[in-house]
Amino acid sequence: MSEYEEPLTFNQTVQAIAEFIEVAIHTILYVRQVYPAEIFLRRKKYDTPVFQSRHPTLNDYISGAVKAVADELVHGQVDKVVVVIKDKEQVALERYIFSIETMINIEGYNKDIGVEDAMTPSSLIQYFRSFLIKLNMIEAQIGPLELGGKTFHCELIYRLDSTFYIDDISFAIVIELKDDAAPSGTSTKEPPPWIPAVTQHTTAGAQNEAELHIVRAVNTGVINLSLAVQESGEKVLREKQKREALKKKQKEEAKKAEEEAEEARKNETKEAQVQ
Repeated sequence: MSEYEEPLTFNQTVQAIAEFIEVAIHTILYVRQVYPAEIFLRRKKYDTPVFQSRHPTLNDYISGAVKAVADELVHGQVDKVVVVIKDKEQVALERYIFSIETMINIEGYNKDIGVEDAMTPSSLIQYFRSFLIKLNMIEAQIGPLELGGKTFHCELIYRLDSTFYIDDISFAIVIELKDDAAPSGTSTKEPPPWIPAVTQHTTAGAQNEAELHIVRAVNTGVINLSLAVQESGEKVLREKQKREALKKKQKEEAKKAEEEAEEARKNETKEAQVQ
């Protein structure tokens, strides 16, 4: 039996999920047009086309954040990883929520031994493929993100809150730990790669008006993963206001056109009477 047909080990699952999250982040940035399409290269991963940023600084930022996520996954402390897209006022517009559930007691567990009844690596690859296919079609579900598509600037503003900024839109990678645990990096002399997140950027900061869309879920038997997209209450409200403004404008234009048509008919009647 090949290693791809044997049950997943804990370490294999951590590595696979971290790698998938990194691929998914690049996909989110491309699909939502946070950055111009020309900075992305077409690749193939999990037997499906994907797009990867070719900007070194952005790539380093993403890989560094994902490595920090993997470090927390090893300890079984991760509840959610959230990719939040924000406007220039730092207001969250969309949250891409990777929910994590560790299914085994990792204390004293041999993390390199296959977990009984766990999924195989080859099966997990097919699930990841399904995740990405659905993620690539997310615009059909939630519509286009009107921000973004600006000229890309190479300057990076990096502030240990795992946020990458350009122009009037930015994204952040937020990690939500179980039981309000502190990131494991805080117990060492090294400065932690995380600082407390702005509440509005987290799932706890979501308003009642926020709309949640489930993308996909997979139960590996080791660490279960689901992905959902949440449109923030602020975004939902703004779009509602836009629709109402457009509807009002259309009504005004229709009324004006009707008045002009009525005026034209009156003028035609007057001309006919004169003749």
